Amino acid sequence: MRAGDALPPLEIEVTRTLIVAGAIASRDYQDVHHDAELARQKGSPDIFMNILTTNGLVGRYITDCLGPDALLRKVAIRLGAPNYPGDTMVLTGSVEAVEGDTATVRVIGANGIGRHVTGTVTVTLPPGGVR
Repeated sequence: MRAGDALPPLEIEVTRTLIVAGAIASRDYQDVHHDAELARQKGSPDIFMNILTTNGLVGRYITDCLGPDALLRKVAIRLGAPNYPGDTMVLTGSVEAVEGDTATVRVIGANGIGRHVTGTVTVTLPPGGVR
């Protein structure tokens, strides 16, 4: 793996179940993540994904690409356009730097209305490199 290498994209269908299950799993009971009517009353067209679910999906993307022995050291993300049910988020990544057994990967997750997530992931690569 070298700086400039691109990771393969990962398409994630944003379903109502994924949004609600992610919120429950992360103990985020804010109504905008599970109650469509209350979300609309607060100005959103529907429920939307929480940052903890997005964070987990970014981590999954990195370990799917680099292998299960890759160790996430730091995940620094920022949310943008919401992930609503019925959309697809496409995660892409590019290697920004590699120093010894540590790599920094820039990650972007885009959906039909824009960039949902941007950030970097610092990862320790397994001995012998990426699978």
